[in-house]
Amino acid sequence: MRKEKNFYKVSSLCELFGVSRQSYYLHHEIDFERLVFKGFILEYVHDVRLKAPRIGCQKLFEMCKSYFGEKLTMGRDAFYNLLRESGLMLRVKRRKARTTYSDPYAPFYPNLIKGLIPTAANQVWVSDITYVWTSKGFCYLFLITDLYSHRIMGWVLSSSMKCKNAEEALNQAVETAGYPLTGLIHHSDRGIQYTCFAYMELLAKNGMQASRTEHGDPLENAVAERVNGILKQEWLSLYSFENEDEIRKVLIPAIEFYNKERPHASNNWLTPEQAYKQDKELKRMWKNYPYTKTHISVYQ
Repeated sequence: MRKEKNFYKVSSLCELFGVSRQSYYLHHEIDFERLVFKGFILEYVHDVRLKAPRIGCQKLFEMCKSYFGEKLTMGRDAFYNLLRESGLMLRVKRRKARTTYSDPYAPFYPNLIKGLIPTAANQVWVSDITYVWTSKGFCYLFLITDLYSHRIMGWVLSSSMKCKNAEEALNQAVETAGYPLTGLIHHSDRGIQYTCFAYMELLAKNGMQASRTEHGDPLENAVAERVNGILKQEWLSLYSFENEDEIRKVLIPAIEFYNKERPHASNNWLTPEQAYKQDKELKRMWKNYPYTKTHISVYQ
């Protein structure tokens, strides 16, 4: 027995549901436009991930809002679903290694940044060292970061943890700032690279105040630890390196992207470079110390 098929005219369906034919066709056009625009979004995400393979989804969403402007009508949840459906969500990788060896005879310096909120760039710099594994052994990355903007001011990659590498990173940071830094607070852990005589002499030469962690708690140097983690999780953890030169080839464009293109929640979604060039207080997006907050004046 042959089954008859029922076909309904568009006009009849529109009359049944109380909509005009114009609305019906417009709906299909809008759906097609949304589908095409999703393709544009995924293409942009792909381009960003070529430069920053492990950049997080929230950062990508903020970058899309800036790039597409009012054309982006998709909310955050819909954006996350689009990435999830396209297999573009990330899993966080975490690794730990010891890079701090303290000098028990070094003079004590208090932690000067407890609860302190910088109001402009070059008021506080934070320093730290992280490691990168190669087939020939460890390499070490010395970083100096501006606390206000999270901009990387100076960095050195070396196969050793010698004090001269920390000094070179500091000199580079001073050169990047390009003007007197008298009164700036330099914060670090109690590693010998930051407590040695030559490094302390360099701080004094530039009129900087020494500040150090007191209890070995990572929260006492949270921003420096976070910057290390970003570079490792979003770039360095993706590769197996043979030597220092291979690390450098990845690190140079990574730091360039980090400073100039990667937005930060703690910067009100500005890039470190954008935040560095302004002088108003940024809304804090994290909790650090249970102390009463203080403010410091601009040292420029």
